[in-house]
Amino acid sequence: MIVEHPSPNHAARTDQPVDILVLHYTELPLKESLDILSDDAREGRVSAHYVLDLDGTAYRLVPEDRTAWHAGTSYWRGREALNATSIGIEIVNLHGDRHDYPAAQIAALIELCTGIIARHPAIVPRNVVGHSDIAPQRKIDPGRRFPWKTLASAGIGLWPRDSGRPLDGDFQKGLQRYGYTPPLGVPPREIVKAFQRHFRPAQVDGMVDSETGRLLAGLLDPLGGTL
Repeated sequence: MIVEHPSPNHAARTDQPVDILVLHYTELPLKESLDILSDDAREGRVSAHYVLDLDGTAYRLVPEDRTAWHAGTSYWRGREALNATSIGIEIVNLHGDRHDYPAAQIAALIELCTGIIARHPAIVPRNVVGHSDIAPQRKIDPGRRFPWKTLASAGIGLWPRDSGRPLDGDFQKGLQRYGYTPPLGVPPREIVKAFQRHFRPAQVDGMVDSETGRLLAGLLDPLGGTL
């Protein structure tokens, strides 16, 4: 179910295709989130294409053919300022490190994302990201309790297999090969934390241990010559 809730906070797209899907958590209940994302008098106006409530109801704030202001200062695959080529979904959750996402909400999210990806085929699996992936150190959403593996099983994003072998080569270069683009001034350890938040949430310490290396190796293997 999609409820129209138009926000005035949007702009024209560029001529580049939409190729990134960014998932966030709201950190506020539904009403407060909708109010902020629709407030055109607020300093530093923000918006998203969709807000997804706990019961699975989706609110459409900005049409997909318009730019919403959800990513902020952001980096992925050597690019920055990703609003122009992305779609943003705000998922109602007060803190994704502390609160689970209800099953009904995730089922609705999978349906919503499946439709978005079908309409925008340039959104390849590794371009389904969390805000923490594209804004390391600055953002932590959608949080360590977000079920990335469940989404990947439904064809939305990627999930690593444990390769059983260490990463061949420099870890930071491997992260960049996958897509992580280190912002100026952000320590390498924070980029590792962003990777762990997404793919090894049980231990987010920024340390390149053997498990973290094996998981990155497992992600890079199936990418093959597509980079």
